[in-house]
Amino acid sequence: MDTMELLRDLSQATGISGDEEEPRQIARDVFIPFTDEQRVDALGNLITLKRGTRPPHVPRRSIMLAAHMDEIGLMVTDFDEGFLRFTTVGGVDTRTILGQEVTVHGKRPLPGIVASRPPHVLPEKEREKTMPLEKLFIDVGASSEQIKELVQVGDFITMRRDFLSLAKGYASGKALDDRAGVVTLVGCIKALSTMQHSWDVYAVATSQEEVGLRGAMVSAYGTAPDIAIAVDVGFGQQQGVEEKESISMDGGGAIGIGPNFHPLMVQRLIETAEEYEVKHQREIVPGRSGTDAWAIQVAREGIPTALISIPLRYMHTSVETVCLKDIDRISRLMALFIAELDQDFAETLGLPKGGE
Repeated sequence: MDTMELLRDLSQATGISGDEEEPRQIARDVFIPFTDEQRVDALGNLITLKRGTRPPHVPRRSIMLAAHMDEIGLMVTDFDEGFLRFTTVGGVDTRTILGQEVTVHGKRPLPGIVASRPPHVLPEKEREKTMPLEKLFIDVGASSEQIKELVQVGDFITMRRDFLSLAKGYASGKALDDRAGVVTLVGCIKALSTMQHSWDVYAVATSQEEVGLRGAMVSAYGTAPDIAIAVDVGFGQQQGVEEKESISMDGGGAIGIGPNFHPLMVQRLIETAEEYEVKHQREIVPGRSGTDAWAIQVAREGIPTALISIPLRYMHTSVETVCLKDIDRISRLMALFIAELDQDFAETLGLPKGGE
């Protein structure tokens, strides 16, 4: 399965925070040929393990790679004379959802549309404003009685959006934040299958990132890695976004620099990228990153952590856009980084001696 095919399958899967079964199964099937173990923990994280090869006298070490598989979406809150009222799950950009097609995941999937009163009947002062969430509703074309038979309060609602292959190796679709990151993990593990590496590698597709980094918290605690790399998306350059607030599309993975990231991890990633001529860039993150890296860094007694961001346009909409070359570059960079991990680097980080 190539990058485009896997990204398409993951993008079109349904997996709102807390109900990630479909993307988790897709990812698990792809990881199986390249990993030694796969399991799902109590919070729904997919945790895979690729064991390293090491001499008997060398302490066992491990690295955790993390990318979240959940997506933002909507949830039914009430019935209103044949229509559905709803709220958001995660940071949905509500400016973009009016007029969109959706799927209501009731007793069976119901196609619907997000609608509102037409502008012609609104007071003049409201016509130019973004329609607030409480004035939007979903129409599935059914009667009140039919809706109540098929839908319950609390049912999830996802955006209906076809994955698009664009020009020059770009792609667009829903939930690329952060299923593109899951693709980088698969690519990394696949590359490692042709390399020698002494450290064990946990590749984790995390759950519930969009509602509070929950999957990363528990999976980092459970796997207890020596170090970690989180892969998420960053603001790709686009119209209306200043250069200093964005990262370059087709510029390679953006290595985060800031207090959330261990400086020696950052340095080693940059050195690896330069040594092997892997296109990359730097991303200044002076405070909270808001990614899985934020939760992993403070798990247990603390884990030296790095972040690599995939440049992405139109974040938290159903037309998120990435460059496939950036995904492949990040996979290669992580594999090369892992292949060179040794006991000297562990000692440089000041890590405990490690287990046998």
